[in-house]
Amino acid sequence: MKQVRIGIAGMGNMGKFHADYLLNGKVERCALTAVSDAIPANLERYKNLKTFDDSGKMVRSGEIDAILIATPHFLHTTIGIEALKNNIHVLVEKPISVHKADCERLIAAHNNPKLVFSAMFQSRTESKYRRIKKLIDDGELGKLTRVNWIVTDWYRTEAYYASGGWRATWKGEGGGVLLNQCPHNLDLLQWFCGRPARVRGFCQLGRYHDIEVEDNVTAYMEFPNGATGVFVTSTGESPGTNRLEIAGERGKLVLEQSKLTFIRNEVSMLEFSKTSSAGFARPDTWNVEIPFDGSGGQHPDITRNFVNAILDGEPLIAPASEGVWSVELANAALYSSLINEVVDLPLDAAAYEKKLNQLIAESKFEKKVVQTAGEDFTKSFSR
Repeated sequence: MKQVRIGIAGMGNMGKFHADYLLNGKVERCALTAVSDAIPANLERYKNLKTFDDSGKMVRSGEIDAILIATPHFLHTTIGIEALKNNIHVLVEKPISVHKADCERLIAAHNNPKLVFSAMFQSRTESKYRRIKKLIDDGELGKLTRVNWIVTDWYRTEAYYASGGWRATWKGEGGGVLLNQCPHNLDLLQWFCGRPARVRGFCQLGRYHDIEVEDNVTAYMEFPNGATGVFVTSTGESPGTNRLEIAGERGKLVLEQSKLTFIRNEVSMLEFSKTSSAGFARPDTWNVEIPFDGSGGQHPDITRNFVNAILDGEPLIAPASEGVWSVELANAALYSSLINEVVDLPLDAAAYEKKLNQLIAESKFEKKVVQTAGEDFTKSFSR
């Protein structure tokens, strides 16, 4: 194979966005050959391609080698499983599934090592996040002790939530800010710090909007090494904050307003505490601004990596198997809040699925859908 034939499932905002850069040749050695959507109007502009009213028909058509799944969340699992069973390479938008049990079903379907299965976690390609990852992996912070991420600049209006019948409903989306806006943040948090051992979530459902799911969240985490974490997010706060702090025995990283600072201890704070003879002494520090070039963080970067993995065996930046961790953390925070208890990880996937199905079955929420003004939704990508 010299060129990968890609089909896109779901031609809403994200599907159209992916189609635009593929049709404009921003990813080499691939071609967009087909698209699918259940809404005929969404296919009108793609008459020069093969169009399908059902993703399964596209998967079985022989017109594609790979599929990019950009449908509403609940469909990611079924479409992904069908594609993998038909020997189609899969690139799935975030989140890879709505809940952990579906993630596990989807990942289990990837039993052919020749098939490439990737997730659209483009934030992993951003230079600022790659610098943080390297500093941690290289041991520059030593033992991690604390992580705090306040990311409350995901502001959304009532018009946003009213723009689609599936949005912000248990049945259509399976959750709110944790599952829609924050998968990238949660993916990065665990990419940097590892998987928490315990989570206590406090999730307010429809605090700022006429929705039935969470739009304001504070989650407390404990990690296996004793480190603690707090994650705060909201779609109802403006102007909002985006500040990431990661503290370790050798110092503290702070990322805010596109500035990355490393306040570095000359010696380990833990060792200094044990050896110093002065009660109020503290380690000397260096205040270093860490440069980064601002590159990366674009969806074509992940798609290019996906194509290169198919053609050349290039290692994946974001294997879909790692997509379960951000979903699990989102599920755990919400489940903890719903049952008013601390939740241990690994999360009991069956218990959470049962709770979500209960929320869906008991929902009496009536969603009002209105047409919104045309906007450039891509301005919301970088966080």
